[in-house]
Amino acid sequence: MPMKFPGTCIVCNQKISVNEVGMWAKGIGVKHEKCAQIKELQCVVCGSPAGCPQCEFQENCDIPNVSCLCICKRCSTEKDTFSHYRRSVGKKFSILNS
Repeated sequence: MPMKFPGTCIVCNQKISVNEVGMWAKGIGVKHEKCAQIKELQCVVCGSPAGCPQCEFQENCDIPNVSCLCICKRCSTEKDTFSHYRRSVGKKFSILNS
């Protein structure tokens, strides 16, 4: 549906303008029409595919409705993982630094 108000996509963190087609769900947020069709998330640390087809949580994960805070297996096994993750999330979602 065409957006009545501007917003920020919960998948790609890019702006959605008034009258731009998007999908909105109360309590969840808004996302671009193209972002709603994503079948694999990106790693929030390195930007590569998160590995959704091999993920141990695949059966329970609802990809179109989860946040884009996933991390790939490679990044999750590197030294000081939490610091890298925290820094990446802080850059991508500056509002979480509050």
